Amino acid sequence: MSKSQIAHFKKILNDWKVELSTELSRTVSHMQTDVTTYADPNDRASQESEMALELRNRDRERKLIKKINETLKNIDEDEYGYCMGCGEEIGLNRLQARPTATLCIDCKTLQEIKEKQMAK
Repeated sequence: MSKSQIAHFKKILNDWKVELSTELSRTVSHMQTDVTTYADPNDRASQESEMALELRNRDRERKLIKKINETLKNIDEDEYGYCMGCGEEIGLNRLQARPTATLCIDCKTLQEIKEKQMAK
C-alpha cells in the first residue's frame, strides 16, 4: 500500500473517531441536562427506553472507537491492510468500505460460515 493510501485511511479513521467522540460527549451532556421526572409512568417508561437505546448505541460507538485506535496502531506499526487470518493483503475496496477490517473477504466469509454453524 502506498504512503498516500495509508494517509487516506489514517485521515478517514481520525475523522471518524472525532465524529464518534463528539457524539459521545453530546449524549453525556444531553443526559445530564435533559433528565426530567415525569409523573406519568408511561412517560417515564418512554424516557427510560429512549435513554437505554441511546446508551446502547453509544456503547457500540465506544467499542468502535477502540477498534479505530487499534487500527491506527496497526498503521503506525506497518501492519495495516494485512489479513490476520491468512496474512494476505486485504483488498482496497474492502478497506474503503470498512477501514477497520482485519480479515480479508475470504477469511471473513469463512468466519461467518463457522459462526452460523456453531449457532445451529
